[in-house]
Amino acid sequence: MRGISFEAIYVLWLRELKAFIRARSRIVGNIVQPLFFMAILGVGFKSSMRFTGVGMQGIDYLQFLVPGLIGMTILFSSMFAGLSILWDRQFGFLREIMVAPVSRLSLVLGRVAGGMTTTILQALSILLIAYLFGFRIKGIMELLLSIIFMILIGTGFVGMGVAFASKMEDMHGFQIVMNFIIMPIFFLSGALFPLKGLPPWLGFLTYIDPLTYGVDALRGIMLNISYFPLAIDFVILAIFCVTMLFTGAVFFSQCEV
Repeated sequence: MRGISFEAIYVLWLRELKAFIRARSRIVGNIVQPLFFMAILGVGFKSSMRFTGVGMQGIDYLQFLVPGLIGMTILFSSMFAGLSILWDRQFGFLREIMVAPVSRLSLVLGRVAGGMTTTILQALSILLIAYLFGFRIKGIMELLLSIIFMILIGTGFVGMGVAFASKMEDMHGFQIVMNFIIMPIFFLSGALFPLKGLPPWLGFLTYIDPLTYGVDALRGIMLNISYFPLAIDFVILAIFCVTMLFTGAVFFSQCEV
């Protein structure tokens, strides 16, 4: 069994990063939607929606919304990172790398690293835009801790996207399936509403949504408001991340070109 090739990981990471930088329409498209939510929902509800819970005094809806939009950006861009596998299959590049003398795990790690990096760049761009709307993070440590959780969220969902793409051949079908999965994950994560006081059936659905713990952790770090302890958020996201990486590696190793 071949070991991990860091050179192969680097090459695939660099390829994904260059493809992202050159795809200006993709960059703009992934930024416009969160910007729309921020400008319309955030500013629109800022004056009319106030939070009165413990520790939430002085927080308006725009501040509450920003961590959720960061989670949304990471989710959308991470899951569609698997689309590159279908493109590579169609144009023959996938066959070339699959016969290369490197382990399949190295190929998966390279793709996941590239996809995760591009999602973090997009998330940081949303954070920069939010700064222009008046959103602030307390300090550099909070920013670094937020990036750690962004990496966990991005890695987990990129792994999920790779797993789905490895089992599909039709790009249009992949997009339909991804939309069917992405939208419930996003809306059930608490990105747009507080988790406290939900009906039991809705609360259960939010608890089994991995993005819930990512958004909750980002709010806890950035705004000092969270529904779960930060350690719980970290453990669940770490388990989700490792599980999706393993699943993506297994499915990709069985991928037919």
